[in-house]
Amino acid sequence: MCGIIGYTGEEEAVELLLNGLKALEYRGYDSAGIALSKGSEIIVEKSQGKISQLERKIEGENKDLSSHCGIGHTRWATHGKPNDINSHPHATENLALVHNGIIENYAELKKFLEKNEHYTFESETDTEVAAKLIDCFYRVTRDPFRAIAEALKLLRGSWAFGVIFKDDPGVIYATRKDSPLICALDEKGNFIASDIPAVLKRTNRYYTLEEGEIALVCADKVKIFDMDKRPVKKEIKEADWDVEAAEKGNYPHFMLKEIFEQPTVIRKTVSPRVKDGLPQLGIPKLTDETLKRFKRLIIVGCGTAMHAGMVGKTVIEKLARIPVQVEIASEFRYSDPILEENDLIIVISQSGETADTLAALRLAKEKGCKTMAVVNVVGSSIAREADFVFYTWAGPEIAVASTKAYTVQICAMYLLTLRLCLIHNSLPLVQVKKLTEELLDKMPVLVQETIDRSGEIRKIANRFRSVEDLFFIGRGIDYSLSMEGSLKLKEISYVHSEAYAAGELKHGTISLITQGVPVISVATWDSCYEKMISNVKEVRARGASVIMLCKKGAAAADDVSDFIIDFPECSEMFMPMLAVPSMQLFAYHMAVFRGCDVDKPRNLAKSVTVE
Repeated sequence: MCGIIGYTGEEEAVELLLNGLKALEYRGYDSAGIALSKGSEIIVEKSQGKISQLERKIEGENKDLSSHCGIGHTRWATHGKPNDINSHPHATENLALVHNGIIENYAELKKFLEKNEHYTFESETDTEVAAKLIDCFYRVTRDPFRAIAEALKLLRGSWAFGVIFKDDPGVIYATRKDSPLICALDEKGNFIASDIPAVLKRTNRYYTLEEGEIALVCADKVKIFDMDKRPVKKEIKEADWDVEAAEKGNYPHFMLKEIFEQPTVIRKTVSPRVKDGLPQLGIPKLTDETLKRFKRLIIVGCGTAMHAGMVGKTVIEKLARIPVQVEIASEFRYSDPILEENDLIIVISQSGETADTLAALRLAKEKGCKTMAVVNVVGSSIAREADFVFYTWAGPEIAVASTKAYTVQICAMYLLTLRLCLIHNSLPLVQVKKLTEELLDKMPVLVQETIDRSGEIRKIANRFRSVEDLFFIGRGIDYSLSMEGSLKLKEISYVHSEAYAAGELKHGTISLITQGVPVISVATWDSCYEKMISNVKEVRARGASVIMLCKKGAAAADDVSDFIIDFPECSEMFMPMLAVPSMQLFAYHMAVFRGCDVDKPRNLAKSVTVE
């Protein structure tokens, strides 16, 4: 969702706040602002648009903004359109506040506050309501901690708050519920941030705030309390990301860098989990005996993570012969799902903070099910709350469109599949060893070969750069891959794209195929290949321009397609690892040709922390 940064310490705050916000630009935003504690006043500067516009505004006003304490925010509009007034921070005469999340009961609280002579509202936001609610309690208590604690009792929804008070200069108050927030420790001061990249240039040491905790961040210390102001002891964590990993290096975009990092992150994810040639999940408490008792797996995720789950369903059912359901996280909790004691609920999330996925996990736990998280961020909310955790070790993924995180998520699905095959004796030991070896040693090399053909894919993308509609078709696992390819194209190039199960063309969809319409046919599985050829001929007979993704040397490919993107030979179950990077590169080059903001596509945010 949005980005939060706060600093208090020895150094000038403005530059640190702006740099921190720039490091969080990947999260998506449409306005930015800062609030500074300066003597007995609070100065707020904010602007619609990019951080560069905020910087120009600050420079143009030529104010003295010398301060050693402040908070900053990049906003992605939810309540109220993007403009200067709706931008954060929101301030009263006593305080300034930044907020990630959504206050669900803001309307009734606003009515309550409007009865008070001190409060009128300028913005359309729920955040202004939160700021004035805290201010209302502060007027009575004159105690920042108590004011925040009392306000939190009335709020419903999700939040990460950073608050500074005029009467308590040099102190930042921070608290959270369902939105991530950390307190980071530096020799020359301390920070709050919504994500570790905001502070990586200064420190990798931090505390993770839990729900119901309030932090007092001072220049020389961080104190954390529960809601009754009892001190809470926290373990200092250290991020294993470095600054270089969170920067573009020589790549023009983070997305391209992350696509090219896929061979490396495959090795990082798979290698520690192979012992004596066999898959070892290495998840504490998830023994083979525990895993064996689960009779059904339910995989829950949003967007790309859900598509990884669909690949998982196919390979688990095909090889391990265990029934698997895949559910959209945003629908899961509202569908009154039928869950049983012997179900394992697997939730997949890059950030580990995805609101819908976190809600699904909590529902599963309420119903007595065991939960397993596949996440990329150590110590994230989903990782902390799940019974079992599989970390994907992809490193920081900065581009909004997920690439390398998807690849290691399906690696997690492969490793789980192979372990289940061992436990249930559904595959011979020698075959499990062979597949494990291929995943570990061969696939990173083949993925590298695939992405090295970026130039060829770029030429094909150039041919279609001006289209406004495009279709993906596939069968079985190739339909799952088509959904992911279509999503990538939509989210970064803004080309209208749909994915269809190829066998469904005759049931309505083929009416959309006209002369010159591009169709990307994903045909990697031998068991569906002949049927796919028939479907491709159907669309080509109606004038479609066909791009075919298939194995090298696939029979009849030249006869049915205008363009071919083919892959080296590998086991069928691993074909997604070659097909998807090709589709990622196609989407990337289309977006570049069309002049789109590849890393920060419009209306999207990296971590969706609100439902």
